[in-house]
Amino acid sequence: MTTQSGSPDPRLEAFGRLLKIMDELREQCPWDRAQTIESIRHLTIEETYELSDAILQGDMQEIRKELGDLALHLVFYSKIASEGGAFDITDVLNGICDKLILRHPHVYGDVQVNGAEDVKQNWEQIKQQESKGRKSVLAGVPNSMPSLVKAMRMQEKAAQVGFDWPDKEQVWDKVEEEIREFREAGKEEQEAEFGDILFALVNYARWKDINPDDALERTNTKFRKRFEAIERSAKEAGRDLRSMSLAEMDAIWNESKLSER
Repeated sequence: MTTQSGSPDPRLEAFGRLLKIMDELREQCPWDRAQTIESIRHLTIEETYELSDAILQGDMQEIRKELGDLALHLVFYSKIASEGGAFDITDVLNGICDKLILRHPHVYGDVQVNGAEDVKQNWEQIKQQESKGRKSVLAGVPNSMPSLVKAMRMQEKAAQVGFDWPDKEQVWDKVEEEIREFREAGKEEQEAEFGDILFALVNYARWKDINPDDALERTNTKFRKRFEAIERSAKEAGRDLRSMSLAEMDAIWNESKLSER
């Protein structure tokens, strides 16, 4: 493939370069030769979280680097699979191309849509048709997915087939109901009731177009920054953190909070 000017497409050249390097590493590097699909799985998860961190930080240079790491992993899995005759990178890329064409009938067919929500509904309907052999609408939600994200995805999928609250006020009523049940529960029931509170809150976040995982991670980041400010202050004063009163730590916390505005 070439560009409109007739010169080679640099995207294809770069991808071809990566494929060539992967071939060479599998042939010549002892570490790369020793890897299996199972052995690099945890590394892929780690790289995905690193990309997530870069996105939340808005660091485009880090996003670029982490995307490169993930591209390497996709090529790595495909190379290992091709050596066993299961599939290769061509199968992977053609598979996703076919899926995108099938799930965008408003682009590659004659389906009419009125905005992004229609596209999303069509996507889910087509996906369900593709997986008619599955026993559940929720079958496509991975068991290993983090709990907060899993709750959101299950709720989204259930809503696509009509299993949803009629309005957000009733969703919030459910949150308050679960909080009351938690307060009234005995110690043995509290864990289950607390889980119900979290599930209801995730549902309310969905209704408010808030990604609960992103929201919690941003709060985690704020907590880390403010707590580290307390640690720095204690170190600069030559004090042990445990010797500081809660009031002293709160004062530094609030200073850090004000500095963020």
